[in-house]
Amino acid sequence: MAMPSCNRDPHFSDPSSTPSLGQPLNPPYIIKPRARHTHTVILLHDVASNGRIFSHDLLTTGKTSAGKTLDYLFPGVRWVFPSAPRRPCHALEHARIAAWFDVVNLKDPSLRQETQRKGLCTSAREMFTIMGWELKLVAPDKVVLGGMGQGCAMALAILLSLGHKIGGVIGMSGFLPFQFELEMNTAEDSSSESESQTSVQSGARSARGSNSSMTSHDPAVKAHIFQRSLLQLASTEHPTKDETSYGTPVLLGHGAVDDVLRFAFGEQAALALGTAEYEVDFKRYEDHGHGYKVPEQIDDIVEFMRRRVGIEPRGDSD
Repeated sequence: MAMPSCNRDPHFSDPSSTPSLGQPLNPPYIIKPRARHTHTVILLHDVASNGRIFSHDLLTTGKTSAGKTLDYLFPGVRWVFPSAPRRPCHALEHARIAAWFDVVNLKDPSLRQETQRKGLCTSAREMFTIMGWELKLVAPDKVVLGGMGQGCAMALAILLSLGHKIGGVIGMSGFLPFQFELEMNTAEDSSSESESQTSVQSGARSARGSNSSMTSHDPAVKAHIFQRSLLQLASTEHPTKDETSYGTPVLLGHGAVDDVLRFAFGEQAALALGTAEYEVDFKRYEDHGHGYKVPEQIDDIVEFMRRRVGIEPRGDSD
């Protein structure tokens, strides 16, 4: 039975050193585990939706080739579905819709990306608060983050800014915000702050501190510094690879004929993460548009959870 979040003091990153971050503005919709709680999966919805709707759709229609749902197969998982606030959207002539951040063009999120930054920053803080709740219940390697569409984009932005590995990331029909700028930062020949800050303006420079010399860092660290700068988050002075989310397994899937968010955006996201040395399993779903493909993509998610996250699905005899 779905229940609202309970009232807990959240934290982010190291639970022994990070202060309380308060309560989220929008409490997430939560499906409590049916068995002993072993893992938490946090999934972010697409634009013009909310956590309750996304949870119902995914956990009802998202069935495997054997006809099983994700919550049935993983009874020890706590399913967390945050909801984005309603905000004015440039793409819809400033009409207010539920979105993690503003966009100028829903079909091409690479246009005028500066409009996305405010929402990215505020949504990131909301997500850190929600993750803090869950990190009081399970270890970071037992947490999976993901989403669909813009929710996938938000999840990838969070991933690159984390100061530790998590259990995994699952993205459906998504993209990576500031993907080109990230690739410029993580390229081996990136050598100056002016190059690395192509679209990230002065508001993010302060978070970089003394890290302007990027050439001494490997790609995962460069990506981490760039992302925390983009999200206006404070960074440690000289982060190491162990202080990033490097090593977190990622599963991305995209429909080949997606007319809402072109397949190329998902493919480019996977390539950009690969440039930052993340191991990405990218799936192309033929004859499929936007959203998850049933049952193929659900089968792939189950296999990813089993093989990469380490959650054994329930068998027929269980």
